[in-house]
Amino acid sequence: MDHAVALAEQDRRFADTLRGADLTAPVPTCPGWSLTQLLRHLGRGHRWAAQIVRERRDEPIDPRAVEGGKPPADDDGALEWVAGGGSILLDAVAPDPDVLVWTAVGPRPASWWIRRRLHESTVHRADAAIAIGAPYTLAPELAADGVTEWVELLVAGGRSPLADGESLHLHATDADAEWTLRGTASGLSFEPAHAKATVALRGPATDLLLAITRRRDVGSTVELFGAEPVWRSWLDRTPF
Repeated sequence: MDHAVALAEQDRRFADTLRGADLTAPVPTCPGWSLTQLLRHLGRGHRWAAQIVRERRDEPIDPRAVEGGKPPADDDGALEWVAGGGSILLDAVAPDPDVLVWTAVGPRPASWWIRRRLHESTVHRADAAIAIGAPYTLAPELAADGVTEWVELLVAGGRSPLADGESLHLHATDADAEWTLRGTASGLSFEPAHAKATVALRGPATDLLLAITRRRDVGSTVELFGAEPVWRSWLDRTPF
């Protein structure tokens, strides 16, 4: 998958979703935020990552100090601003994609940020669509990559949302992708394979991505098997 191409496309689709919308409207999946705040969060986040890469940082930057971190006051300008945020990151990464820079999970190659910001865009585009009642679609392979990236972040974070001995299995019905996560005494482990688990979710990759990121409840499109309390505990213990 070309994460760079996908990032630019998702940013454009995010902006297109909000074109003509009331940007003061609330975002139910991000309590306390308006669409303007969601837009600013995404566009500033891209620029924040770009500055970390460009300056070869080994520590995070105060978001308030991000260069170009405020969108224009007019709606059209703000939408163009957010649509171009990913391109700024791509330009920062291009000269040396392998140089190690700061990330929340330790030093990583600068190119790591492209995939991370891509899936910020995919999920926040869902937030925007939910807020205005617009349809939301995502290619199954891109959604599956988003699930994998989210799982990898949790594993790298070192804290397990599953108790020792508990397990969670995810099965994407429209992509060749399955994930089995296990809680252990030393943290969370993961393998991209089928296995019996304490609780399992089965459905389209996009719906699985939105379920594990707490954007959509399990229901008509995602089947839940096994111990529902373990799933609820997983949601309570994973970052927003």
